[in-house]
Amino acid sequence: MSCSFTLRAYGLLLDQGRVLVSDELIRGQRITKFPGGGLEYGEGLKDCLVREVREELGAEALDPRHFYTTDFFQQSVFHERPMQVVSVYFTFRVADPGALTVVRQPFLGIGEGSDAEVFRWLTLNGAPDDALSLPIDRHVLRMLQEGG
Repeated sequence: MSCSFTLRAYGLLLDQGRVLVSDELIRGQRITKFPGGGLEYGEGLKDCLVREVREELGAEALDPRHFYTTDFFQQSVFHERPMQVVSVYFTFRVADPGALTVVRQPFLGIGEGSDAEVFRWLTLNGAPDDALSLPIDRHVLRMLQEGG
């Protein structure tokens, strides 16, 4: 069987016992995930993270450090054909976390029918497993809750 792969880079911005998450409307589905996205041809994984943070948050990702790479099989939830997801997570910091534009409630301000995203802080202590939509993100959330 022929299979394609997608490489993704995601950022873990931690601040005061919280982690930044992205609430996105993707193809009509409400998805809560960590900020980041797909690797472009000719790009390194850290370069991808820096670009995604700049595009999504309007901030510079400082001191990216590898945290986790997917170590189990995950079929893409967005593709019907065989597409294996390999996600690489990096911790990073920004110059001023308080300057980021965030909302307090999931999906606040996102209208139906268009791809859009908002960011909010998720308290690590006590966050339920289903606080994130994607299986690999859920795994990483558990790792963060257990101290990494």
